[in-house]
Amino acid sequence: MRYIPNSPEERAEMLATIGLNSAEELFRSIPKDVRLQRALNVTDPLAESEVIASLETMAAKNTGATKSSFIGAGVYAHYSPTVVDHLIQRSEFFTSYTPYQPEISQGTLQYIFEFQTLICQLTGMEVANASMYDGSTATAEAYLMARRVTRRDKIVVGRSVHPEYREVARTYSKHNDSEIVEIGYDETGRITGLEELDDKTAALVVQSPNFFGCIEDLKALADAAHAVGALFVVVVTEAISFGLLRSPGVCGADIVVGEGQSFGIPMSFGGPHVGLFAAQEKYVRQMPGRLCGIAYDKNGKRGFVLTLSTREQHIRREKATSNICTNQGLIALAATIYMETMGKRGLQEVAAQNAQKAAYSAKQIASVDGFSLPFSAPHFNEFVVRGPRPAVEILERLRTQNGVLGGLALSKYFDGHDNDFLVTVTELNSKQQIDALTNALKKADGW
Repeated sequence: MRYIPNSPEERAEMLATIGLNSAEELFRSIPKDVRLQRALNVTDPLAESEVIASLETMAAKNTGATKSSFIGAGVYAHYSPTVVDHLIQRSEFFTSYTPYQPEISQGTLQYIFEFQTLICQLTGMEVANASMYDGSTATAEAYLMARRVTRRDKIVVGRSVHPEYREVARTYSKHNDSEIVEIGYDETGRITGLEELDDKTAALVVQSPNFFGCIEDLKALADAAHAVGALFVVVVTEAISFGLLRSPGVCGADIVVGEGQSFGIPMSFGGPHVGLFAAQEKYVRQMPGRLCGIAYDKNGKRGFVLTLSTREQHIRREKATSNICTNQGLIALAATIYMETMGKRGLQEVAAQNAQKAAYSAKQIASVDGFSLPFSAPHFNEFVVRGPRPAVEILERLRTQNGVLGGLALSKYFDGHDNDFLVTVTELNSKQQIDALTNALKKADGW
């Protein structure tokens, strides 16, 4: 419904009804010295067509949206079917919030349940929730859950886990007794330093594909964690990889967390997105967030309810398993519609396109004089490129001279990687765009 303002006559009638002469009298209880003593600094009224033209002019200034982009690193450009936006704008979904009363929230509870079911199928886990803000908070909650389950305080985490995820988790753990130990990576791009695992370790936390795009050997890492009685936590920032890679659950993961933005959620300058959190059923009572289940009444009629969630989760927060007690319902709904629309085969095809285009791109760039791929481990749709000069200079030249957003400079997060940048290729990157990036690297003077 479009906004229709009140006319001066209608405003006067409303004021007369409540016994006032002007709108200013509505604010007479506010001291004059704290009131704004001038008119608001807003433009004169515009016609709807003028507003649209003005917004289009401002949008045109966002040149990043029109350039071919190879930036990923946790937020990815994927095609979302139009049915996703269409369905989530239905009023019964758009206005939904926390379903405290199941008798009037069956639709909301059902799609939360469906979301959880799909995440379990993709991750290979037994239970999942639907209330993490994003991948970073889900990772932080996994730290806390591992400590509750094992009654240990040491978290061993790979430096190849997304740097911002690690920072959020460290902030979460700042005022408790957690000991966070970061371990490194080798020339293949895979995690090393497993000698840090001991009988005080609550969890080994790894990302796969990791921040460098490399696929970890999850089975071997799971065995190493379990050998010392620790939980194995797998972080996934690129959810499309579930369509191609073996699920973490099959490889021995105890907890799988990650970011679901790739499932039909716009990048939106970094959010809102939706966190994924799944675990083995034996740990369900230690899971954070909200869990939806199925129940039956005395007549055998099926219903959806919030389950295994204490009142502390919502009220007595100092005793709660998690301080996240809002609900990413609308975003989870969009992801659910995306997954149901694509189906198993569609998700596999999208994942295969990502892997194939990334493989082609990596091969083409590696053939350019002065450029190489420093890590040898298999990758999915991201890989690291090493150039002949600082990556920030290379990327800036690509942007200004060729109109290409070539990737993310790793020097932002890692010492010793001044010449390295992370390139991401999705199904939206055409062969022409990939070839244009390669040719720009070939033709640039002074590499």
